[in-house]
Order: sequence, then structure tokens, then C-alpha cells
Amino acid sequence: MIKFLDLQKINLAHQQEIEDRLIKTFRSGWYLLGEELKNFEANLANYIATSNAIGVANGLDALRLIFKAYITLGAMREGDEVIVPANTYIASVLAVSDNRLKPVLVEPDINTYNIDVSKIEAAITARTKAIMLVHLYGRVAWSGDLKRLAETYNLKIIEDNAQAIGASFMGVKAGNLGDAAGLSFYPGKNLGALGDAGAVTTNDDRLAAAIRALANYGSNQKYVNIYQGLNSRLDEIQAAVLDVKLKYVDEENAIRRTIASRYIREIKNPAIILPEAPLDSAEHVWHLFVVRAKERDRLQAYLSENGIQTLIHYPVPPHKQEAYSEWSDLSFPITEQIHEEVLSLPISPVVTRDEVNNVIAVINQYV
Repeated sequence: MIKFLDLQKINLAHQQEIEDRLIKTFRSGWYLLGEELKNFEANLANYIATSNAIGVANGLDALRLIFKAYITLGAMREGDEVIVPANTYIASVLAVSDNRLKPVLVEPDINTYNIDVSKIEAAITARTKAIMLVHLYGRVAWSGDLKRLAETYNLKIIEDNAQAIGASFMGVKAGNLGDAAGLSFYPGKNLGALGDAGAVTTNDDRLAAAIRALANYGSNQKYVNIYQGLNSRLDEIQAAVLDVKLKYVDEENAIRRTIASRYIREIKNPAIILPEAPLDSAEHVWHLFVVRAKERDRLQAYLSENGIQTLIHYPVPPHKQEAYSEWSDLSFPITEQIHEEVLSLPISPVVTRDEVNNVIAVINQYV
């Protein structure tokens, strides 16, 4: 079986370095808010080229804390609206509604799977305060039109950069395009921890200070609480692991790009709709390689029968989830089509050339 994602093999490639750092962390006797976190935050900020990187417990918390900080600082208030792509993973929406802000869903572009910028303006009201920009599947969702729109209406741009670390637009890294960004280091991400982990990146020092305090019980001095915060801290063990793996993320993204390029060039089956590759390869890090097929479930069964593991990202869009039953009557036909047709093929730094050959050959034989 060709695994969709072999996390054990990915991490074993860095086994000695990771083990050395884990032993060092274990022996230090300091497991929260220590040197490993400081080092990783500094290296992450340097990599993305932001003035601040704040390690937090997970990617959802990263986004939640951005909005919570904006509310705390008076830039937003309960009931304000945030535009969110309708076809995103539900975490993007949860981060908004958890702060008692109102998510406003906008359809994606069927070719890029990212939010359709041409449809955003029609969704803006007097209560709109931000656009949640999701770099879905690892492709940067950015344009001059988007930036001008945000400036015209005085909107914050919050990047959901959970899937696109290392991607860039005209030389600027994802995570440094908008006002603030939330990153996820869930184990399966291009930069994955050995458990849950996340971070916020921003050039807004005031926002960063508020997020850092909010994530630590609302405190920036022990037993002195300036905000009603929460507990969302990136621990020393995960920080140590991530600091090791950050050094290799560009190299591993390059392997993903090579595999994606082969899939796009060599899959010739007309029943398979391939993802569009941007003209600038730097704009995509191929966290997922997502194809579409009219009979997606039959294609998935066929691939499984031929020893190829695939996953569906994501079978149910947010507006069809029970958690948001108030949206059940809404219609987003492009989003619904995407969720009914998408299938993710194996792509990672440890997928071999022979495995890629096999995937291509099997798909080309699909009837």
C-alpha cells in the first residue's frame, strides 16, 4: 500500500537531531516558556520575515487568539463580521464564531480553490471588519485586488496559514502578507510537530504583545493578569522538534513541488480534473495534491483496490455541518461541488519516484 502520508518515515529522516534536542530538553528541567520556545520563535519569525512569532498550543488557537486580541484592543467587537471562504476547513470558521463574531461565507474560485476575490465586495457591510484569507491546500491566496479592497474598506486581513508554510507571493512569505497569520503544526502539515502545536506571526507589535499575554492566562507577569486570557502555550518539547524541522522545510517543499509537477504533466486521464498550477511555483507548497472526479467515491475505491491510499479534504463543507445548523438552508453550489468531487493523492517528502510512477499509471488506467 502506498500510504497517503507516512509520518513515521518523515520524522525518522531527522531522527538523530530530534532525539538530541529532546534529550537536551528533558534534561533541562524546563518544559514551558523556556529557551527552546524562544529559539523557535526567533527562527520562525526570521524565516517568515515578520517581527513577531508567538508559539501557541495549536492552529485553531492561533486564529482564535488573533481575533480575541483585536477585540481586547478595541479594533473589533461582538457581532462584527468576518468574511471567510465557504469551502475552508471548519477551524477557520470556528475561530471567528468562538469570539462571537459573525462569519460571512464567500464562494471560492473553482480553479484555485481559494476565495474568489471578485465576490468579496458584495459581501461587505458596515459591520465587516476583516477577511479571513485561507491559503488552501498550500496555495497562496493573495492579489493586488484583495489588498486594494482591504485598504478601501479598512479591513484587516487575517491569514489562515495552516497549510502554506514556505509558500510566497512575489518574494513575500505566506504569514507575512496580511495583518496577522495563524499557523498550524499539526503532525501532518508541511512543518509538523509530534503533537498539536501552532503559532501566530505578525508585524504588529501591539497585537503580538496582546496575543502573548492572552495565551498565558492574560498575563505577561506571573500572577498579574491584565486580560481575561486562556492557556494556549507551545511547550518546549514541540518547540524543540519544530526548530529542528524548520531547517528542512524548504527542501521538503521542493520535493512536494517535484511530485506535483509530475502528477500535472503525466496524469492524462480525462476523467480526472487536475489542480491548476500557478505560473510562479513559489506560490504553492502542495500541502495537498487535490484532484476532482465526478464519481469521486468510485475513484477512491479503485485506487484503494490498487494499493493507493487517498483521503478526502473535506467531505462536508462548514455550512452543511450540524455545528452550524443555522446555515443549513444556504446554498453555495461551487463549494458543494468541490466537496463532493475532491480527492487528495499521496504527496510528501518521502513518497518515492516508483510510488509516483505507480500512482500515475493506475490513475491513467482508471475507466
